[in-house]
Amino acid sequence: MTKQIMAKVISGSLDTAFEDSIGASVSCAALSVFNSPKYAIFPGFCDVHVHFREPGFSYKETMASGSLASARGGYTAVCTMPNLKPVPDSVPNLKLQLDIIEDSACIHVYPYGSITVEEKGEALADLEGMAPNVIAFSDDGRGVQSDDMMKQAMLRAKALGKMIVAHCEVNDLLRGGYIHDGEYAVAHGHRGICSESEWAQIARDLELIRETGCAYHVCHISTKESVELIRRAKAEGLNVTCETGPHYLVMDDSDLQEEGRFKMNPPLRSREDREALVAGILDGTIDMIATDHAPHSAEEKSRGLEKSAFGVVGIETAFPILYTYLVKPGILSMDRLIDLLVVNPRKRFGISLGCDYSVWDLEEEYEIDPKDFLSMGKATPFEGWKVCGKCLATVCDGKIVYKA
Repeated sequence: MTKQIMAKVISGSLDTAFEDSIGASVSCAALSVFNSPKYAIFPGFCDVHVHFREPGFSYKETMASGSLASARGGYTAVCTMPNLKPVPDSVPNLKLQLDIIEDSACIHVYPYGSITVEEKGEALADLEGMAPNVIAFSDDGRGVQSDDMMKQAMLRAKALGKMIVAHCEVNDLLRGGYIHDGEYAVAHGHRGICSESEWAQIARDLELIRETGCAYHVCHISTKESVELIRRAKAEGLNVTCETGPHYLVMDDSDLQEEGRFKMNPPLRSREDREALVAGILDGTIDMIATDHAPHSAEEKSRGLEKSAFGVVGIETAFPILYTYLVKPGILSMDRLIDLLVVNPRKRFGISLGCDYSVWDLEEEYEIDPKDFLSMGKATPFEGWKVCGKCLATVCDGKIVYKA
């Protein structure tokens, strides 16, 4: 047994020890040793922001397909968002999801409970009843519009020892937009979503954290103003963390095309926003990378930028994209990437690591083809991108859950 979980390229070029505070230990046989430097073994990745669509929307994704797609991406732990039917806003509704997880998931799946009833923002959900069986509370997909409602949620969550995980969006500032309010929107006649719709609610929530002392995590930040607000909050000592997604780090609104696979919420922002996000992951302002894996049916994503559903898939492509376009060019170190994908999300959300790891061929090159995805969702902005890094196998709790 050892409390140092090593993520290492077999050649010895990477040797990252996990912090003891994660409390993880190796309880399985020694990992396989390869004679070639192209292979790598990484601890199980952890994604704190996915949508597996069950119960209620199994035509988009199921717990089985979503968890298997995660395993193919090297993930052994994920946290599932509550925009389901029924919404997990009570113990009976939550139990429906817990039963599906127990029956169908091949990796560790931790559900969120909603902050408000049906995520409508009008009444608090049964936070006390759900607390023992949820990872945290979130109304992801919707921002909590009422200041008082969010304050009450923070006070209850703090008393329960749980975190508030916030999708930050001011409805009054959306104005029917569906892509970033930037150059592409102007040039192509689209209605834009202004950056303030995100950062203004983050600013509001930070004020409430000063009052309540609640542990707080911000979902999928996308703007330079959001990065700066969180940077200042951390310097002040507030109990705040945040995430961003792979697509926001390697794409901006100049990459948009007139297809639904480029539509997500928040949208791809400007080059300046993307650069601020990269700076944020380098200086520690942004704590983790989460995919916001959000599958929809082919029909729902076939209606162009204006009418397609918000959301793209990403859990099978996250590591190859980040490795190819950030690590290989020298923008981001492999050590820092493992912090963002493994160490920090597990530490912040209290998710332990047992005998969970994935084995990768870092030299295999291929073109991303959504037809090969194990996820039922196929809409990805990375279709056709050339990447390096193929997952050969993923082990969860000492059992092989995916093998190429």
